[in-house]
Amino acid sequence: MPEPRKTPRVIVTRELADTVMDRLEALFDTTNNRGDAAMTRDQLAAAMADCDVLVPTVTDEIDAALIEGAGERLRLIANYGAGVNHIALKAARARGIIVTNTPGVLTEDTADMAMALIVSVPRRLAEGEKLVRSGEWHGWSPGGMLGHRIGGKALGIVGMGRIGQAVARRARAFGLSIHYHNRRRLPAVVEAELGATFHADLDDLLGCADIVSIHTPLNADSRDLIDRRRIGLMRTHVYVINTSRGGILDEGALVDALEAGRLAGAGLDVWEHEPRIDPRLLALPNVVMTPHMGSATLEGRQASGERVIQNIRMWADGHRPPDQVLEGWA
Repeated sequence: MPEPRKTPRVIVTRELADTVMDRLEALFDTTNNRGDAAMTRDQLAAAMADCDVLVPTVTDEIDAALIEGAGERLRLIANYGAGVNHIALKAARARGIIVTNTPGVLTEDTADMAMALIVSVPRRLAEGEKLVRSGEWHGWSPGGMLGHRIGGKALGIVGMGRIGQAVARRARAFGLSIHYHNRRRLPAVVEAELGATFHADLDDLLGCADIVSIHTPLNADSRDLIDRRRIGLMRTHVYVINTSRGGILDEGALVDALEAGRLAGAGLDVWEHEPRIDPRLLALPNVVMTPHMGSATLEGRQASGERVIQNIRMWADGHRPPDQVLEGWA
């Protein structure tokens, strides 16, 4: 077994919960970013040259050039968050740098957000809220703010991992039928529990769903997975929900379809060029937009920080970190 390491030098790129930063400082030789201004590329390079452990977030693009230029002491990238598409994993492996993430802790929070969008877009909740605030609402009327019920509709889930399954459980309670596409079919007992129908062909799923919700990680296989051709397979009454990553969905093609009336609406918590948003989306009343807040709960942020600490402690003690990211992410 490897020898335990001396107290590691840890640099954290963004401001985390106070309790997490305090514990990091108590346990390790830690520099926290308590001002929360995102690091520039030069600042990231300097940090990676001066630490044993880097704790980045999704806003930090840790590409191959940064990793190749990192100091010899950098041996662990303990990512704060589950997604690691912003980290060049192959380059890290080539340098012998371990990468960890924080899977599972944000499942319920993200599923709650997805379900909120699944309800809000067909029921026009954002439009109604804006109408009340505008002072232009003149009272109830039989034809006022008509939306669509979601009970009885088919929910197509793209990616049936932890979050996809958590969304399915919530959706069943709202009376939606569950259809899904995944790289691997779920065990029969899980399908039975969720009442879920498997579609081996993603195109087939998109053609039968009334609401499409995206829950696959962003990687080489899933980038632009829902492209212009696949958006064209959806029927005109379909709503698209994305709480995963913006790069999975062709945002330009989505806007074109919405403007042309070839889709009924969308609920988006993530963006292709975040934080930049296509200005055409801002003009569409049938799109509910939230600022990448699917995992934004105090409980979730604290739990993510605790997983980061656990990974660093296990590594510093000479053990394999429990959340090491393996080959399948690349």
